[in-house]
Amino acid sequence: MVPVFRSGIIENGERLLEPMRSLGTPALDLWTPRPYVEQQSMLDPGYPPGLWAHLRACDVSELDDAVLDVTLDHASRIESLRSTVTIWQLGGAVARVGADDTAFGSRASGHVFNITGATDSADGFNQTRTWTRDLWAALAPHHVGVYVNFLMEEGEARIRQAYGAERYDRLKALKRKYDSGVFFHLNQNIDPA
Repeated sequence: MVPVFRSGIIENGERLLEPMRSLGTPALDLWTPRPYVEQQSMLDPGYPPGLWAHLRACDVSELDDAVLDVTLDHASRIESLRSTVTIWQLGGAVARVGADDTAFGSRASGHVFNITGATDSADGFNQTRTWTRDLWAALAPHHVGVYVNFLMEEGEARIRQAYGAERYDRLKALKRKYDSGVFFHLNQNIDPA
């Protein structure tokens, strides 16, 4: 499956998709103009409430042969139909903003991996969680960061990695000044201390 998102003039998007469409007839072609909220929620039905899930995430610079070999090898071992390896390509408007202009720390990364091991119940979950961790560990030589919204409870070091040390320290100072009581805490929290 190759989901695509482009914001802008529809005709320009159609022109950009033409080379992929010319490769052959897909089994299913959902590439069509749609509202952003609809696009954003397209994957939701695959993750209903009550799933047993373990996620790991990382950024890589490029999808070179080494990264693709590791990914394909581990993807071939998926046992649960709920498990996925989603790779988000960065670039475009995200990359045109200066690295220190916002808190977002993945602007220079080429791709974001979201590795989701999920089962409908406890049956098979331990094996699925191990698969998730093994793929993430196999990609470790290629890690260049992580997207903060894909983190689980992985500790302060991973949150710092997501933002980068300098941005993290600035966010920590802002947290001390504006949210020392930690009202905003339902995210990968930055401790104001």
